[in-house]
Amino acid sequence: VGAAVFFGCAAIAFGPAAALVLLTVAAEPLRVIVLVAGAFFWLLSLLGASLLWALSVQLSGREDAALLLPGAAAAVLLQELCRFACFKLLKKADEGLAMLSEDGRSPISLRQMAYVSGLSFGIISGVFSVLNILVDSAGPGTVGIHGDSPYYFITSAFLTMALVLLHTFWGVIFFDACERRRAGGLGLVVGGHLLVSGLTFLNPWYEASLGPILILTLCTGLWAFGTAGGSFHNVLKCLSCKR
Repeated sequence: VGAAVFFGCAAIAFGPAAALVLLTVAAEPLRVIVLVAGAFFWLLSLLGASLLWALSVQLSGREDAALLLPGAAAAVLLQELCRFACFKLLKKADEGLAMLSEDGRSPISLRQMAYVSGLSFGIISGVFSVLNILVDSAGPGTVGIHGDSPYYFITSAFLTMALVLLHTFWGVIFFDACERRRAGGLGLVVGGHLLVSGLTFLNPWYEASLGPILILTLCTGLWAFGTAGGSFHNVLKCLSCKR
């Protein structure tokens, strides 16, 4: 039973991300490099958040729930700051690749970089958020035996899946907002990230956290689709296999 729960939850959490990597990233060396670069910047944000937490604990002399909410907000802001730093680096790389190419165009567009870096942010964030939970799901033990929710593992898996997709969508929207200098788009991305982080504090009241997060994921995905130049007409052409 433990192995079934482990592999099932892992497939829910990382199945969509694995499919996206295999179908859209793995075959392109430049995209793989961007994927690694994005993961590196997210790890920098994690390092910054860890140092800030350690400093806060030392200064306050306590480590309790009162520090969790401001700590989570600071971690979100550090992630978005590192996303901006990633944008600046990839923007410079895009200009350099364009200068080196024969036709004056970069072999990878900024929108593609935005998508891949967002995906890498989501994957590495999901790994760090759910890895210990997956290890525990393999057993031994039974969730909910002491009156806790029996849906802890599967809910965590769906939350991780939503987080991975949200980071991917936020990457597309964030890069576009930076490129077009739209402060409103940046504010909505940061606000959405803070909202999702805050909703997780409602757990184990999963109806109040998972439902809104999945709705927000769908809405953000539609927004990112439109930002990337997608349209309903293009979807119909894709489904009908027309160029």
